[in-house]
Amino acid sequence: MTTARTATLLLFSVLFAAPGVHSGAQPAAAQSAPIAIVGGKLLTVSHGTIENGVLVMVDGKIAAVGEAGKVTVPSNATVVDAHGLTVYPGLIDPDSTLGLTEVAADEMSNDLSEPSDEIMPHMHVADAFHAETELIPVARLNGVTNAVVAPGTQDSVAGQDIFIQLTAGNRDQLILGRDVALAMNFGAEQRRRGGRGSSQFPSTRMGLITQLRQNLLDAQHYEAGKEAAKKKASEKVGDKDSGKGPDKPEERDLKLEALLPYLHGERPVVVGVYEGYDVETIMKVAAEFHLKVILNHVTHSQEVLDEIAAWKVPVIVGPIYDLPRANERFDAVYTLPAELARRGVKVAISSAEAGGPGGAHTVRNLPYAAGFAAANGLPYDDALKAITLNVAEMFGFGDKLGSLDVGKMANVVLANGDPLDVRTDVKQVYIQGVAQPMISRQTRLREEYSK
Repeated sequence: MTTARTATLLLFSVLFAAPGVHSGAQPAAAQSAPIAIVGGKLLTVSHGTIENGVLVMVDGKIAAVGEAGKVTVPSNATVVDAHGLTVYPGLIDPDSTLGLTEVAADEMSNDLSEPSDEIMPHMHVADAFHAETELIPVARLNGVTNAVVAPGTQDSVAGQDIFIQLTAGNRDQLILGRDVALAMNFGAEQRRRGGRGSSQFPSTRMGLITQLRQNLLDAQHYEAGKEAAKKKASEKVGDKDSGKGPDKPEERDLKLEALLPYLHGERPVVVGVYEGYDVETIMKVAAEFHLKVILNHVTHSQEVLDEIAAWKVPVIVGPIYDLPRANERFDAVYTLPAELARRGVKVAISSAEAGGPGGAHTVRNLPYAAGFAAANGLPYDDALKAITLNVAEMFGFGDKLGSLDVGKMANVVLANGDPLDVRTDVKQVYIQGVAQPMISRQTRLREEYSK
């Protein structure tokens, strides 16, 4: 092999994490021996900062947290000296494609969208999730312990999200919640434009909304038919003289069935939308069908922020690095989290890339997106909540994750500085009380080729 070719292959191996290589980490498991982290600065998220604190982890959960001298350290605990370090809950990315893509340029490693139809609520991210992705260890090394994994944004209704834990193991060990939310999108990207004269439907925003409304109505009709059939069947059971044989098994429609929990408000619908006028349009449909909405992106929606606050819906902001439009201030996107928080909106921040939706390669940059928001007016405590507790609460994990509280999962990060500062290095990550190997494909390559 030539020297030039060797160098080229090495460059690609560093830039693009190849699938199928494992980090060597073991699946998170219950911890029998207690671990006590002592002397660190605890950012609890839920109840302020403890400058000289103690955190005790037992059986994968936080057993005690408080000031040094006020927390009893078990005699059999493994003591971790955290003097000079900052201790905080594992970070949570609310919008990623981890495990659905590995190398963007390689279609064989991409399972982002099902392009055969615009409305695909019966697509389940859990069925395509690749737990062995090399991008999980990369994100974990920067303090990200959990993430929402969503399908791509090409479809109006793209499928159902999962909530994962960034440890090692098979998909069942990583997935904490299946079908936690329905991914919905509305805007220019979802139109089936095609070439000149293309007759694909829907090719306009009118078509997108019409198709969505019709599917929601069909789901309501489908449910009403099922209820009527069930009632009729129960009446037949009570009619001993009917003399009729068994009815034909009822046919199921997986697409319409998948919409029912969301029509009942049992789970949230995450609506990806960028423009203010698109936000208004999709929210009218959401109100019509009583959907439980989490707005996503709203990047260029500054003119409707008061309306968003009035709707009392949470918002995921990202990408925060997007360029402003010609009619916007230079910092319109940067200050968006601050403006929403000032209006009382619960804000989460994602690692979404500039100009696009959530990704997989940028998850490791999640803390810096929150830091950027803090530098542009979002109060620091709110910025930290936007990548921890607020995300956990939006997706139904607020009682398990997102803060350093007794009884929650021991997903804990130790770092040598402020978690939102790019100069900070993460020293150790615990997931369910288990110390994770601080290695990834990138660190292994660095060590190998820096000898």
